[in-house]
Amino acid sequence: MQNSIQKKILIITYYWPPAGGPGVQRWLKFVKYLPEFGIDPIVYIPKNPLYPILDDDLIGDVATNTKIIKHKIFEPFGIANFLSGNKSTKLSSGIIPKTNNQSFGEKIMLWIRGNLFIPDARIFWVKPSVKFLEKYILENDIKTIITTGPPHSLHLIGLRLKSKCDVKWIADFRDPWTTIGYQKQLRLTSFVKTKHQKLEKNVLQSADQIIVTSPSTKKEFRPITSKPITVITNGFDHEITADISLDKKFTIAHIGSFLSERNPEILWQVLSELILVNIEFQKHFELKLVGKISREILATINNFGLTKYVNNLGYISHLESIQHQNKSQVLLLIEIDSIETRCIIPGKLFEYLLAKRPIIGIGPKGSDMQQIIENTNAGFFVDYSQKDELKSQIMTLFDNFLNNNLHLKSVNIEQYSRRNLTSKLANLIKSIQ
Repeated sequence: MQNSIQKKILIITYYWPPAGGPGVQRWLKFVKYLPEFGIDPIVYIPKNPLYPILDDDLIGDVATNTKIIKHKIFEPFGIANFLSGNKSTKLSSGIIPKTNNQSFGEKIMLWIRGNLFIPDARIFWVKPSVKFLEKYILENDIKTIITTGPPHSLHLIGLRLKSKCDVKWIADFRDPWTTIGYQKQLRLTSFVKTKHQKLEKNVLQSADQIIVTSPSTKKEFRPITSKPITVITNGFDHEITADISLDKKFTIAHIGSFLSERNPEILWQVLSELILVNIEFQKHFELKLVGKISREILATINNFGLTKYVNNLGYISHLESIQHQNKSQVLLLIEIDSIETRCIIPGKLFEYLLAKRPIIGIGPKGSDMQQIIENTNAGFFVDYSQKDELKSQIMTLFDNFLNNNLHLKSVNIEQYSRRNLTSKLANLIKSIQ
């Protein structure tokens, strides 16, 4: 039941339907449920964005009474797309080739992106947005603003509005800033790296409240700021889908963008060995890929002789991807093998939890995603050194599949529902008034 509205807030976000991909889901769902908790959200978005991924189905998920305001943005990627034959669209969506596989043109575009647009290519939206929103905040008696990044340039909008207006400011970090994995691929000069660090520190020390999506990011930010930091993870919504029969094949499915740096050679090696020695596995196995896949991933899969077992569906709508999650026998979750990525909890993990299909998690040892998988009994996790354990676990799953006994009894997943997470957010908003 909806409470009487108590407080207006202004949410400043770049990603909003019809944008597709993971970046749009978090605040789309928060906005959906906030009115139930006495919060009236107003959403500020660009009028003419250049989204790398589109999903028109998400437009229907925007609450009908949501107030949305827009202002024009200059997108340098538009010019880059024209000059590069749309190659920069793939780069802007996060599909960045490994350094040794980059063409000369890609190297130039990455250098420009990293060193001329600081902190990112949406920096040109900052100044006009501050001018527009300063007036809007005053005229509409807004007392609380929230910025969400990436793109982290949106936090600079919050930083300037905080200095100009009588507002409380919450900075939401869906991903880390200076330690995020792709920073290393942008060929940043030492001057630019230092500038990123200064901007990050200024934001963290100026916001009234910091929100992060993982415990490790909170730990990373803690030495930089004395401001309160709250962990509110991503989550799942109880999507309305028709009953779906499970795949007839032993499908191992990866849902979402598959980046070059997440290339799990340990998995491809295990799968190729199982196919070689186990006729039944060879007969039943299918690798299902849903979303944008980097060319390095596909090339490595081919090198291990797995291409004939691949069902590559490409990018599909969010609703269709949910359907494939629900019908796949096993779900695959991959994170880059590095210390920096221990804090990354892929948003798809939470929708995987709702699908209640066994999860194969591969990532850095001691990661936050490992803790969630293990604490919810949602599958198993291995690091990149545990090849034998990975092979053993996959064979256990496969044997259960053959015996029609591939089931999952997960626990304590409701804490990650979007409604429960929004309740936590609403309490935080009210606490800083």
